[in-house]
Amino acid sequence: MKSEDTPFEGGPMDGRVLPVLLGITGHPPKTYRIPVPDPHGGPPTVLVYRRVPRTPGTPGSRTGLTRRWKYEYAPEGLQPRRLNWPWSKPEATPRGKPDDTDG
Repeated sequence: MKSEDTPFEGGPMDGRVLPVLLGITGHPPKTYRIPVPDPHGGPPTVLVYRRVPRTPGTPGSRTGLTRRWKYEYAPEGLQPRRLNWPWSKPEATPRGKPDDTDG
C-alpha cells in the first residue's frame, strides 16, 4: 500500500510527521485516531485529528496542482454524523406546489 508523510499540528502530536496510509483515491483518511494507553490500566484516551488542506508553498510552484494534506488536532473529538440519505432529508419547504395558496 502507498503512504505519505503527513504533518500533525496541535495537541500532543504537534510538529510530528507520520507516514499515513492512502486510500484507493490517493488521499489519507478524513480523520486520524490515535489511541493512547492509560498508564494506570484504565481505558485508552483517543486523540482525534482532522484532515485539512495544506497551504501551498510559493505562488508560482507546481505544488498547488497536487493536493497535499495535514492533520489538525480536534480537542472536541469526533462529531456525530447523520446519514445523508435522499429520503431522510429534512423538509425545507411545505408540501404543495410553489404557486398553490391552499397548501
